[in-house]
Amino acid sequence: MFVLLFDIDGTLIQSGGAGIAALNLACTQVFGKTETKPIPVHGCTDRGIISNLFAAHEIENTPDNWQRFQDTYLEILPTTLSERSGRVLPGVVELLDELQQRNDVALGLLTGNTQRGAEIKLDHYGINSYFDFGGFGEEHAHRDDVARLAFDNACKHLDTDVNRSQVWVLGDTPADIQCGRAINANVVALLTGGVDREVLAQGNPDLLLDDLSDAREFVSKLN
Repeated sequence: MFVLLFDIDGTLIQSGGAGIAALNLACTQVFGKTETKPIPVHGCTDRGIISNLFAAHEIENTPDNWQRFQDTYLEILPTTLSERSGRVLPGVVELLDELQQRNDVALGLLTGNTQRGAEIKLDHYGINSYFDFGGFGEEHAHRDDVARLAFDNACKHLDTDVNRSQVWVLGDTPADIQCGRAINANVVALLTGGVDREVLAQGNPDLLLDDLSDAREFVSKLN
């Protein structure tokens, strides 16, 4: 059984900045921070992003503040998604359709989004139903830990010890390559997230593709 773990932002979809917009609005609504400071988000988990956001604005990182912020962010996110000109990236639906028809492939997520945030984004673009399990970013600040969670959840979902040589991580940042290696998985790196080819190539992914419309070589390896 092949297990394919997909990143979301920059790999499956581009949201037009809807996630960042929702984060900034939530920071204003919950904590009154009208001038939000820029923080890194590429390849980061929601737990790490929000922790950095709190530190930048000197907000105490308590469970109550996390929960209030997260609840507000999730309320705002559908609106910012509808206001932005996002899209499903090239080749994604065609590839997922093809893979879903196979009985030797399991499709999951490996994302820095929280589980509910991932569902909202993928529901908005009509592709959430392809995925039955995953690792998400509400608990872990480091993507390697999310990868371990995704692998464990794949084993639970399939009720078997998955052969790591048949696990593929698909993502668009060096963090995706690194977390794939953390679980001894194969990695497809994609140029759809804005990271330079040379930067991704330095991580030595097993495949480096322009986008998922160029997936024949990848599919040929699932045999």
